[in-house]
Parts: sequence; C-alpha cells; structure tokens
Amino acid sequence: MFLMIFLLSSGLFLGWSLGANDAANIFGTAVSTKMIRFRTAAIIGSIFVIIGAVVSGGGATETLGKLGTINSLSGAFTVALAAALTVLWMTKLKLPVSTSQAIVGAIISWNFYARLPTDYSSLLKIVSTWVFCPVLSASIAMLLYFAAKYLINKFPVSIILMDSYTRTGLIIVGAFGAFSLGANNIANVMGVFVPISPIPAGSILGINLSGSQMLFLLGGIAISVGIITYSKGVIETVGTDLFRLSPIAAFIAVLSKAIVLFIFASEALKLWLTARGLPSFPLVPVSSSQAVVGAVLGIGIAKGGHNIKFGVLGKIGLGWVTTPVAACIICYILLFIMQNLFMFEVVSSAG
Repeated sequence: MFLMIFLLSSGLFLGWSLGANDAANIFGTAVSTKMIRFRTAAIIGSIFVIIGAVVSGGGATETLGKLGTINSLSGAFTVALAAALTVLWMTKLKLPVSTSQAIVGAIISWNFYARLPTDYSSLLKIVSTWVFCPVLSASIAMLLYFAAKYLINKFPVSIILMDSYTRTGLIIVGAFGAFSLGANNIANVMGVFVPISPIPAGSILGINLSGSQMLFLLGGIAISVGIITYSKGVIETVGTDLFRLSPIAAFIAVLSKAIVLFIFASEALKLWLTARGLPSFPLVPVSSSQAVVGAVLGIGIAKGGHNIKFGVLGKIGLGWVTTPVAACIICYILLFIMQNLFMFEVVSSAG
C-alpha cells in the first residue's frame, strides 16, 4: 500500500506543477487586472477543476493512452515525475509552458526505453493541436473582442455597472475555464496510471466512482493545491508582461481559453456533432497556457498589435519548443536510474 502511494506521488506532484503553471491561466488575466482577488480566484478554480476532472476526464485520457500504454506502475511513476520536473523547471523561469507537451515527451521517452512503438497517428493528432490550439484561441478571442466592442458601442452602460458586469463575467467564465481545465488536462496528470489501475472503484459522499475517476479525483485535488500555493509568478507573465489587458479583454481571454479546452475535452459535444454529420475535434489534452497566450495575442492583434511584446512572446515560444525535448531526456535518464540503481521494474516483463 505504501509503495503504491509512493509511486502515485509523482502524478500528484505533476498535478501540483500543473496547478502552479497551467491553472494560473484560469484567472491569471482577471487577477492581473485587479478585478478578482487571487484568493477568490484560487478557491473557485480549485472547486471546479476537481469537478471537471471527475465528471469529464475520460475523453482526453483515452487519446493520450493510445500514444503509449505504460505497463508498469514504476514506469508510470517515472514518466509523471519527469514531466513534473520539467514543468517545475519552466515554472521557476516564469514561463507558461505546456504540461501536455511535457507528458507527451516523457511517454515517447518510455516507448524508446521499452523498445515499444509509438503510435504516430495519435502523436500527429496531439502535436497538431499544439499549433491549432493557440491559433483557434486567438481567432475566437478576436471574434469575441469585436463582438464585445460592437455591443458596448451599441448599448452603452455606466462605468460602475460595466465594472460589476465584468467582475461577474470573469467569475463565471473562470469557473467554466477551471472545469474545462480539469476535464482536459487531468489526462496529463493521471492518464499514465489509468492502464495499470492501481486504485479500485469506490464511493464518496454517496457518489459511485470508477477506479479511473478515483485517480482523477486525486489528481484534481493536487491541481487545486498547485493553484493555491504556487501560481502567482506565471500570472504576471501572461496577464501583464505579454500584453497589458483591460478587464473586458481579460474576460474575453479567459472565455476563449475555456471554450478551446472544452471543445477538446467534451465527449458529449463530439458525439452531438458526429451524429449530425458535422466535423468534430479530437479529444486530446491541450495546453491551457497555449490557449490563453493565443487568446491574449488575438486580442493584441485585434487592437492593432502595437503593444505586443514580441520578446516575451519569443521567450514563451522557446519554452514550448524546449519542454517536450527536455521531458524526453529527463525521463530517459530517470528510467535508467530507477531500473539500474533502485532496481524498479519500469517496463513490465509481461508487456
């Protein structure tokens, strides 16, 4: 039992790292514009990220699992640890990096170490979202910005009332964003442990949960702890350093990001579109950091692009390129150490 808890600890560490880095983007722009206090944002974000993880965490997890099915609990521990260390390193540098990229890099490293094939179809599907996600978020943000600008000019209200509407809107979309983050990104935190299923099904407060949902619950709690304890540094980079946002622009950025994460996480939406013969999006874990940076950039372009700090944007882009490579290298080294120094079976002999 103790060994199982220890081996799950890296997933919880990764969840904490995700909360410290990616989850800052839920309310980052709202907090940086002084519309919502960090404490309020952290509480709301923590609650809804857990709900999203438990209720809708299965879709993106399935796609991530196809990339490489890790067949050892010790291997899953090492993969999650490598991704967590990579994200923590980037967080120390105050870069809003992608936890999705970190876990993908680590899984590919395990495939290399285990001498098992990587599903390149799933990899291509995931990697394509690294480009498409910020572009889609920027496009949505630009449309919402022009729509909001039209409505404000068409139906003017007092500054006090507008301030009240904006604060309320930021809280609502922040809760939606936290739900979407939990639903989409819990795959990054606990996805590698699902095939081994170390936790049995159970019941909490009269609600029956599967073994996977129990894992998602633990991961969601870890993310919420990361939000509360260590997320302020990245908020400054996203909400202030890249492009200074007005409160309404902050609302648009959070809503755009939430919509993108929801699109890539909702099995119900995918089934609804497919049943009507409409194109649907793949259920894959995408980066909330990429989505919010894309949204902020879209707003900056809509405003003319004059105040975008391209030096900061380049620094963020460098973090995105470095993350999967660093995670891959770190994971391979850790797998070697775990197997040869600590004598853990990181690749199951039955796999």
